[in-house]
Amino acid sequence: MSSPATSSLKDVQLCFYGAGSMAEAILRGLTGSRLADPGSIAVMNRQNAARLQELSQRYGVVPADTDDKKRAALSSADVIVLGMKPKDAAGAIRALKPLLRPEQLVVSLIAGLSISTVHQLLGREQPVVRTMPNTSSTIGLGATGISFSASVSAERRELALEMFSAIGMTAVVEEPLIEAVNGVSGSGPAYVYYLMEAMIGAGVRLGLTPEAAQALTVQTVRGAAEMVLATGEHPEELRRKVTSPNGTTQAAIETLERFAFREGMNEAILRCAERAREMGEAIREEAAQS
Repeated sequence: MSSPATSSLKDVQLCFYGAGSMAEAILRGLTGSRLADPGSIAVMNRQNAARLQELSQRYGVVPADTDDKKRAALSSADVIVLGMKPKDAAGAIRALKPLLRPEQLVVSLIAGLSISTVHQLLGREQPVVRTMPNTSSTIGLGATGISFSASVSAERRELALEMFSAIGMTAVVEEPLIEAVNGVSGSGPAYVYYLMEAMIGAGVRLGLTPEAAQALTVQTVRGAAEMVLATGEHPEELRRKVTSPNGTTQAAIETLERFAFREGMNEAILRCAERAREMGEAIREEAAQS
C-alpha cells in the first residue's frame, strides 16, 4: 500500500452512491490510513439523511443530502462507488447516465452486477471496476476480488487497487470469476461464523460456560488462520499434522466426513456463486427493458 504522502487518491474526488456497511468500511480504510482527504469524499443515498450525517461526523466526509448536492457530487467526482442494493441498481445507474462524464471511473460493489450490464444501462463503455469485497473489510482484514473493463487505464487500475488495499488484500481476477470470489470470500465470513456458532453450541452442551466456549472458539479460529499465514503450508497439510492416527481429532474429522461436511461446504459455495449470477441476470433483464 502506498504511504499517505504518495497516495494517488490524495487529489481524487470520490463519491459514494450508497452508504451501507461496505461503503463505510472503505470510508474507514481511506480516512483512517489518510490515503484520501475526507473533504474530497462525498456520500449519498436514496433518502436516509441521518445516515449521511452519521458518516460525516464519524469520518469527516461530505454528506450529499439534497438533490442539488447529489447532482453536484456525482458530476464532479473522478470516481463514483456504487454501493446501493442490487434491486435498486438498474434504476440508480440509469439515472446516472446524463450526469456522468466519459472519463469518470465507476466502481461497483454490487453482487452479480456485470460490467456489460453497467455499460448497457449507461449506453456507453464507461471505465468500470467490478469488485467483490467482504465484511471483514470493516476491520481492515477484507478480501476483495477485482475485475476491470477494457477502458480502465493502468493508472486507474492502480488507483482502484490502492482503494481496496486500504481495507485488506486484493486479488485481480477475470470478470467471469467474480462469482467464484463471491462464493469463496464474499460470503465466506458467514460460513466461518456458522462454524463458530456450532463450536460454541457444542462447547456449552459439554458443560462450558457460553463465555468460555466463545473465547476458546474465537482464539482457535484466529490461531488456525494465523498458522496458515505464518507457515505458508496448505490447510490440508496442517490438518494432517494435528490428526494423530486413532486420536481424538481423527474421530472428529471422521464424524464430519460421515455428515458430508466437505460436500455441504462445496455445494454452499457453488450455490452462493449461482445466486450471484441469478441476481446479476435479474439486473440485466431490467436493463434490457429500458
